Amino acid sequence: MTISAQEGLVDQEKFFNKRIASKDLRNYLLVENGEFAYNKSYSSGYPWGVIKRLYKYPRGVVSSLYIVFSPILDKIDSSFLVVFFESELWHSQISKRAAEGARNHGLLNIQASDFFDIDLTLSSLSEQRQIGQFFKDLDNLITLHQYKSQ
Repeated sequence: MTISAQEGLVDQEKFFNKRIASKDLRNYLLVENGEFAYNKSYSSGYPWGVIKRLYKYPRGVVSSLYIVFSPILDKIDSSFLVVFFESELWHSQISKRAAEGARNHGLLNIQASDFFDIDLTLSSLSEQRQIGQFFKDLDNLITLHQYKSQ
């Protein structure tokens, strides 16, 4: 799989019209539906990389250059994290931990341990769920209106 800033975690053969992964997947990371992957590469509009949740497939594999994680569901609402990582709120935390000016072929130089050390200020789980559901409903409404106007 690969991460598309617009489409999330997608099948790379469909996205690139070819396989770019190695045939040997031993060093790749398994990502399950509902888990997140962080691509540390710069992407247009995403200067600190892209974080997306897998929801289109039951599971997939991603490059070991990605950081894969799962939220602690009794503390953090997954849909809230989707909204949070689409915002710029986490950028200041990443910028504090990334090696100054260290980009290797467009990859941000940040270790998984530093990524997991970022501070997240979170509201109550109930409020997170409400925020996550609000934006999910809004996305669905936008999609419906786009479909109707076609």
